[in-house]
Amino acid sequence: MEDRLATGKLPLEVLASLLRCCPIRDPRVLVGPRVGEDAAVIDFGDRLLVAKSDPITFATDRIGWYAVHVNANDIATTGAAPRWLLITLLLPETTATQQMAEGIMNQVAEACRTLGVTVVGGHTEVSFGLDRPLVVGHMLGEVARDRLVQTGGAQVGDAVLLLGGVAVEGASLIARELSARARAAGVSEATLAEARGYLDDPGISVVRAAQVATGAARVHAMHDPTEGGVATALHELAWAAGAGIEVWEDTIPILPACARLCATLHADPLGLIASGALLAAVAPQDIPAVMAACRDAGIACAHIGEVRPQEAGAFLVSRGARRPLPRFDRDEIARLLE
Repeated sequence: MEDRLATGKLPLEVLASLLRCCPIRDPRVLVGPRVGEDAAVIDFGDRLLVAKSDPITFATDRIGWYAVHVNANDIATTGAAPRWLLITLLLPETTATQQMAEGIMNQVAEACRTLGVTVVGGHTEVSFGLDRPLVVGHMLGEVARDRLVQTGGAQVGDAVLLLGGVAVEGASLIARELSARARAAGVSEATLAEARGYLDDPGISVVRAAQVATGAARVHAMHDPTEGGVATALHELAWAAGAGIEVWEDTIPILPACARLCATLHADPLGLIASGALLAAVAPQDIPAVMAACRDAGIACAHIGEVRPQEAGAFLVSRGARRPLPRFDRDEIARLLE
């Protein structure tokens, strides 16, 4: 009997096995599909084309807005500027209306305006077998050859910084998609309102944070935590670099409403989808420059760990105790949505 896969991202080992079926034969592909890498990179001469595709599967509220920012984030983690978007919109046959389509596309247009992104194509249809609309974005960006940043660029001895807070997207999703359950568990209206507001303030975009970090110092690697949360993203950062990692739990900035929601619903904030945060690996001597630039830009920045040799493994240190860094092959939001 075949083992069924759980809802959410494929486990890293399964993904790595699948990607071996698609070897890169085109020499212009500088970064192809790899575990932990946020986007593909293609040689276009003096500029590099960066490409990314991501669906929105958990949210139903403001999914067009989500789709733009989530895809733009992955472009930004390479040091590139997001430029062009293709959008695929699939509507459920039982509830699809013109007003639904217009609402989602207006969200896409609004988000694109805030980032200076142009919609250049895509696909729309009413499809059977869906119980809610699905949006898939395909974002293209560009970066100068000498400004490219890769997730796999982290070096042993690097400091791991976290820009932003945890978990903007996850807390907002709980407040928007699971509000009735949260209320029944005792979550206050004030906490739900605070968490809903995270979607706009501080927001799920890390485009500006990536620009601030790369403008302040030579960033060796960047990665944005999405499904599986910041803990899984740290594993991906280390995996991509062929390194180990040590993380200091007490230094990870958990947003107040997120902490309250997770405590009440018995969820781990480190495994909660975390768009809105950005991981960056920099040389230790560059920590002050990046932190100062973030402070001037009004962006929270914390030193949460260090890159270690691969044989050191991946560990989480909390109040002096050291344990393996957890990995969430299934995001906590997927578990809560059961």
